[in-house]
Amino acid sequence: MNNEKKPRTFFKMVTRKLFSDYLALSGGIIVLILFFVAIFAPLIAPYDPSVIDTKNLLAAPSLSHLCGTDDLGRDVFSRMVYGSRISLTVGFVAVGIATLIGLVIGAVSGYFGGWTDTIFQRFIELMMTIPTFFLILAVIAFLEPSIYNIMIVIGITSWTGVARLVRAEFLTLREREFVTAAKAMGASDMSVIFRHILPNAMSPVLVSATLGVAGAILTESALSFLGIGVQPPTPSWGNMLTVGKNYIEYAWWLSLFPGLAIFITVMGYNLLGEGARDALDPRL
Repeated sequence: MNNEKKPRTFFKMVTRKLFSDYLALSGGIIVLILFFVAIFAPLIAPYDPSVIDTKNLLAAPSLSHLCGTDDLGRDVFSRMVYGSRISLTVGFVAVGIATLIGLVIGAVSGYFGGWTDTIFQRFIELMMTIPTFFLILAVIAFLEPSIYNIMIVIGITSWTGVARLVRAEFLTLREREFVTAAKAMGASDMSVIFRHILPNAMSPVLVSATLGVAGAILTESALSFLGIGVQPPTPSWGNMLTVGKNYIEYAWWLSLFPGLAIFITVMGYNLLGEGARDALDPRL
């Protein structure tokens, strides 16, 4: 009988590491709950988030309104549930745009090197010298405030970190034997970049994307809080905080619950991202 143990795959090792990290596991559970809430918002929310009830203006939390009501009598809990859709949509779409741009620029820069790398790196350094949030404010000021503009602007201003990560991976991987073998077999540069090197450079990109979702959600909330993000009556955690600051002295629930939602969401993605970073690090 053969008692030799089968070698563990990379996927199994990463999964085992994630499940043994209680902080990362907690972050993953928070993210899964948020997905569940966003997908099944119509079933979870007890009220229509846009319905105005003048008989329950600024009602304190109770059994009928778990998180109270706002200045128009709308149920805060229902608006938070629907607001999770906005936050997660902005987070994933913006990070998707940033990751795509960063992958292309980082891959081309790291693979070809020379003048190509120099030009791209000077451009990346120029982008990094501009404060991202103020650049977003400047661009949004010339555009109509909408969720689509916010996602695009956050995405096209947040790719520099991904580009530098991908470039660093490509500088190492382009000298490996499998790349030399692919070139010897006649593979084109684009084939070598996207079929052979890029799949091996995705680990740090996935970690960066996970952490980037939290940053994008924070940015969207800040823009909505300032009134240039998602516009009412569409519920967003940021514009809910804007309403709450006007009544914070005697309607504390308007600021507390949306603020907690933002805090828990960002913490969940950060915990999951840090856990993924440890699990995907080959040195560990």
